[in-house]
Amino acid sequence: MVELLHTALSGLPPAKVGKVREVYDLGDELLIVATDRISAFDCVMANGIPDKGRILNQMSAFWFEKFADVCPNHVLSVDDDEVQKRCKKPQPELAGRTTIAKKAKPLAIECVARGYIAGSLYKEYRSEGRFVHELELPEGLIESAKLPEPIFTPANKSQEGHDENISFRKAVDIVGKETAEYVMAKTLEIFGYASAYAASKGLILADTKFEFGETDNGILWIDEALTPDSSRFWEASQYDPGNSQPSYDKQFVRDYLETLTWDKLPPGPVLPDWVVAKTREKYVEAYERLSCRTL
Repeated sequence: MVELLHTALSGLPPAKVGKVREVYDLGDELLIVATDRISAFDCVMANGIPDKGRILNQMSAFWFEKFADVCPNHVLSVDDDEVQKRCKKPQPELAGRTTIAKKAKPLAIECVARGYIAGSLYKEYRSEGRFVHELELPEGLIESAKLPEPIFTPANKSQEGHDENISFRKAVDIVGKETAEYVMAKTLEIFGYASAYAASKGLILADTKFEFGETDNGILWIDEALTPDSSRFWEASQYDPGNSQPSYDKQFVRDYLETLTWDKLPPGPVLPDWVVAKTREKYVEAYERLSCRTL
């Protein structure tokens, strides 16, 4: 299997390159290509995960369509024929990994919903206590514990380094009260529906990250939706609070990287074949279980 790490579409302006996606400005629309790059600790690895971009794109398309009546989103089309019409010559490498999207100005915060305490918030909870980010969490929570109810934990986007968890009050300062309240409500509403759906497939949606963007016609749900890159999906049958959970995300890659002497600064190392294969397997399984479709 061949990975797609970069694109260069002739006849189109240079893409805006992110860690995974490359975005081409078509004037009235965006052409968003999900590559097979994978990042960890805010560094892009030297090699990628074959088909990862297709999985991310098609999984996002599944969720955007499923919850289109819950929140308007940026998707215009994920049809390969429509994608090819926007290109100056055939680009077969774009198949399955490309979205034609409405333009929107991304909000300067990321919107995170959590049903369980894990990851960065659990580390902060342990060091700062139950009032971390003004959340007033219960006392004595253990790692991966289920929260009494889902919570909204925004993050401040960082141009360099890790995004920073912030309080809702700080989010209001950044985007305004009305906007912050709207995206919080939508984040928790989508999370509730997605959690119930994931549970029907034997998976726990522990937390997820959403992005929203402003347009002349209101706020849209943009970027990606409930993918292994942006979410923690756990196997419900193996749920064991008090520990880190086996998950369908990049944790497998992170765990491998923790065994290296790498200083977690760019460039990222080459992932061995067995890590690539196992990571691909996890992404494929997450997509196929949740979408009930074959990649």
